[in-house]
This record gives sequence, C-alpha cells and structure tokens, in this order.
Amino acid sequence: MKLLVLGGTKFLGRHLVGAALDRGHEVILFNRGRTGPELFPDLEHVLGDRDGGLTPLQGRSFDGVIDTSGYVPRVVRQSAEVLAGLAGFYAFISTISVYPDGTAAGYDESAPTLELDDPESENIAADYGALKAACERIVEEAFPQRCLNVRAGLIVGPHDPTGRFTYWVTRVARGGLVLAPAPASAPVQLIDARDLAAWTVEMVGRSEAGVFNATGPAEPLTFGRLLEACAEATGNRATVTWVDPDFLLARDVEPWSELPLWLPGEAGMLQAGIGKALDRGLRFRPLEQTAHDTREWAEGLPEAPGEAGMARGREAELLGAWRKAS
Repeated sequence: MKLLVLGGTKFLGRHLVGAALDRGHEVILFNRGRTGPELFPDLEHVLGDRDGGLTPLQGRSFDGVIDTSGYVPRVVRQSAEVLAGLAGFYAFISTISVYPDGTAAGYDESAPTLELDDPESENIAADYGALKAACERIVEEAFPQRCLNVRAGLIVGPHDPTGRFTYWVTRVARGGLVLAPAPASAPVQLIDARDLAAWTVEMVGRSEAGVFNATGPAEPLTFGRLLEACAEATGNRATVTWVDPDFLLARDVEPWSELPLWLPGEAGMLQAGIGKALDRGLRFRPLEQTAHDTREWAEGLPEAPGEAGMARGREAELLGAWRKAS
C-alpha cells in the first residue's frame, strides 16, 4: 500500500510511519520540514504547507492518506478536497475532545459532538474539540464512505511532547511522598501511541471506514492502578498521598496541566465507550510496558518534556499544608 502521511515526524506521526513501514507499506511524508527533519532519511519527504501549499501533491496518487496534523477546518478542507481525487482512503486523527463536557460516562460514537459558536474561529486553544469535530465532517464530505475518523483519547508513550503521562512515570520513579488527587478510584483512560498507530494503519489497510473512539485500556483503569503500574515499571515504591480535590482547587491547583489526568467533575471524559474499536481489533500492550518505555525515553532527554506537571517546591508545600489540615 502506498501511504501519504500529512505530518509524520512528531509523536503519533512518527509511530504511524514506523507501524506502516513495519507492515511493508510505502510511505511518503508531506510536511513543512520543521519538526524532526532528520527522521526517516530513506523515505520521500515532500515539502509543502497544507495551508495553500499543496501544489507538490498534484498529479500524485496514493492508496491511503493519514492526516495527523489537521486542526483548522479551512485548512483540512484544502487537503481533503485536493486529495479526494488522488487517494482511495483518508484517515483523520481526531480526538475524544469532540464530545461536550458533561457527556455521560460510557458514551459511544453516536453521542452529540461540539459545534463552533463562531464558524470562522481558528482559535485552537479555545475551540479545540469543536474545530476537530468540524474537521471530521469536512473529511466525511470529501471522502464519503471511504474515510476513518479516529477519536483518540490521551495519547502517551515515548516521544510524547506534552509530558502528561510522563510526569507521573518520572515522579513515581523519583520516589518519596507523591501528591495525587483523590480518589484513587477515579477513572483514567489513555492509549500508547504505538498501539494507536498499529491499529490505525491496519484499519487503513483494510479500508475500514467509520468513526471510532480510540482509547484504553480494554478494562476500566483507576488513578490508583495507574500509579501502581508506574511504580512496578520503575522499581520504586513511592508513597502516594491522596489529597482531597476541594483542598487542591482551593489552592488553585490546575487540573490536567499541573496534575495531569485529573479532571474533577468530568469523569465522563475519561470513560469513553470503546467497544466498536475493540471489535475492529484495537489492542493494548501492558501499562507497565508503556510506563517502562516512557521512563527510559525520558531519562535520555536533557530536560523534562512539555510543561505538564507540578514543580517540586509546589508539591512539597501542598503536602505540608495537607498534613496540617488533616
């Protein structure tokens, strides 16, 4: 299969390319050449900007396209309309964030998705989920019955630029008293980028069209079990202190960013129904393996990836205040 990857050199993209190559596919990369230009030196790199610079793709043909870098409907429309006559199948990497806050736990792909208040918005920070939902609809218009919309959950593993999951792996590995948001039974969902990449490439190879929630694991995961897996993978039995959410919120602790994977009051966001993807072969490596590989990768970096996570001094201060309060 001849695959065009839009992006392909950042996090999930590089894992998608690796999965395609492992399966013997021919891969062509289209991007601006700004991120990881040294990656995949043996592949064809077509340089261009998908926002108005798609001319280098004209006259080409592809069995499938995987779009890892679409965020703005106007730009996705350009790519999809050009490629509609050049490619047989289009896979768009979307997000679980297309669902509104407050969506009931266990929701499936039929649940309502966000709409843009301002159809002209290109504010990714403010309208991320609604923009992605609009991009999905554009892909479906350009590739009716021959597109795959992958609504990915939190993507983790080696080369993750956000540092969200990596924070917990490295923090537990460091040992000592670890501050975590109570309760330990809170639900968590995530997916190793390598598992998501392998499944996506297989779906494209079979031309499996449709919309799929793609996160994991297959069985419910709690925050407590997540931290246990991190400890088992790193060989360190850190002591976790579960701190009341109201105490943290009263001290302006930022959910998701300062304490990654914590979404107080929004448990449904981390309880997506994934039965449809499981039926189509989505599988997961052990969480301990993801944690081990993530730590191994992170240890080779000059500094911590991303901005997610709590500073050591801030954590120590909060733990001290919690001990006094309780």
